[in-house]
Amino acid sequence: MWADTLLNLEQGHLQRLGLWAVASVVVGALMLLMLQRKADAGFLRHFAMQFVGWGLIDGALVAWAWNGLALRDFASATQLQKFLWLNVGLDVGYVAVGITLALTAWVLGKRLGALGAGVGVVVQGAALFVLDMRLLTMMETARIALMPVRDSGVLPV
Repeated sequence: MWADTLLNLEQGHLQRLGLWAVASVVVGALMLLMLQRKADAGFLRHFAMQFVGWGLIDGALVAWAWNGLALRDFASATQLQKFLWLNVGLDVGYVAVGITLALTAWVLGKRLGALGAGVGVVVQGAALFVLDMRLLTMMETARIALMPVRDSGVLPV
């Protein structure tokens, strides 16, 4: 894959992640503002707090990563791919932790605050999974598209 193509893919990924971060903070903050006077809104309040927290962290990570963007050589591209697969594993872990928290909250007394937090973690983990898998898929598609054509005129498998 050419370095400029990978750089464009990384920039697009960080823009999408940044958009998700901003949307998470805005939606979560608006929910918290609307719920200020509602004492019985534990589910939504904790769900919104997850959105604000994850959005702030994602936004900070985007700013840090954007600062370090540069053309990559083959070794660095391979390192990025391995890092993305690690992130995908973490994303699955976030979803699993969120499901565990939500189920535990429900089974141990229908605690709506913990249930809302668990559902919030599931949504955030799933969104990160989709974003990370999208970049991995785009990287693989670009790699195949940019491979040199063999003498037979067929792309190598």
